[in-house]
Amino acid sequence: MTTHTVSATTAGTWTLGDRTVNRLGFGAMRLTGSAAFHQGTPSDRGRAIGVLRRAVGLGVNHIDTAAFYFSRLRSANELINAALSPYPDDLVIATKVGPARDADGEWVTPARPDQLRGQVEENLRQLGRDHLDLVNLRLMGQESISEHFGALAELRAAGLIRHLGISGARPEHLTQAQEIAPVVCVQNRYGIDTPGGDEMLRACAAHGIAFVPFFSIAGEGREAGAVRTEHDQVDAVARAHGVSPAQVRLAWTLEQGAHVLAIPGTGDPEHLVDNLAAGSLRLTAEEVRLLGPAGRPAS
Repeated sequence: MTTHTVSATTAGTWTLGDRTVNRLGFGAMRLTGSAAFHQGTPSDRGRAIGVLRRAVGLGVNHIDTAAFYFSRLRSANELINAALSPYPDDLVIATKVGPARDADGEWVTPARPDQLRGQVEENLRQLGRDHLDLVNLRLMGQESISEHFGALAELRAAGLIRHLGISGARPEHLTQAQEIAPVVCVQNRYGIDTPGGDEMLRACAAHGIAFVPFFSIAGEGREAGAVRTEHDQVDAVARAHGVSPAQVRLAWTLEQGAHVLAIPGTGDPEHLVDNLAAGSLRLTAEEVRLLGPAGRPAS
């Protein structure tokens, strides 16, 4: 069995605007419980705080979160604040705005452009920050994002936001956003078994913008977690290297370009270490080719 160094630093770095981050980061959604949002068993607070501190101790300096990541008893932002404040100087906390949930956890009408400031201020309050390092506008089906992104650009000019990105977007949305303000990343669903997505991957590379996939491990499981039945190709490569399928999925994702950042999330300390070990897993060109069509139509 191959032994891999466990550190977020082994995957290399990328620059988000003026902030350099390790390409292996951490997604905070799963900190709140055994399933996304109000479903499932709430997480153990002490364990979640321990996972965050362990992640930073292992070199993670890019954490993805949102104010709408909360369950019946837990808020991802509050856990991050409790675990990591005062924050390390090199830590970049990315959040996202647009979607909205009420106090009961039900999804409600997404924010209008004039409501985005309130969402930004809520993230600031929960995280205990005077500015947000990176805010992604999460699209909710709109064709044009100019008004929403323009509202965020105004907050950036006011000093509440350092850098901007978009999420759940198409190439035309990137063009719209870039006409208004600099875009440092695009955060889209992408992975071995995710249909499409390569066009945005290539567009980001062409513009020197970070591409930040989510659900790279979960695949079709999405918010519910990792896939229940793994692809034969993924299993085969995992066995060949003596690693978990999750590591293979993350390593494949990172192989898609130097501009690709991974943000695997977990509330389990053992899974955290396993995920970060993917940074030192090097797949062969043949393995990357083999994994590419694993249920994922070319685009």
